Amino acid sequence: MEEKVVVDPKDAQDNKIMGILAYLGILVLVPIFAAKESPFARFHANQGLVLLIAYIAAYIVIAILSAILAVISFSLLLLVSLLNAAVGIGILVFAVLGIINAVKGEMKELPLIGSIKILK
Repeated sequence: MEEKVVVDPKDAQDNKIMGILAYLGILVLVPIFAAKESPFARFHANQGLVLLIAYIAAYIVIAILSAILAVISFSLLLLVSLLNAAVGIGILVFAVLGIINAVKGEMKELPLIGSIKILK
């Protein structure tokens, strides 16, 4: 269930760029270290960090699956290519959703992975 969070409009306005950077891969480190005191930036940094970890984990699984299927049958690699594309599109969609939320000044959790808390 989506958690409704009260946003300080000034904090959201001042840290909008940090919220956007949080969803751009390794750039998530910028708001983690540069906006430690902002609840808005911390929220989006957490969401972006979870998304980055999910991205890395998915591609490790896909790489292992590719190696296994390459040994079994080279034609099965097409299936992994489709899975790879689907994961890439999914990550992109989640990143765009996060960026839209940050631009709108909202602290809405991402679907599926948004309830995971890494940063306090």
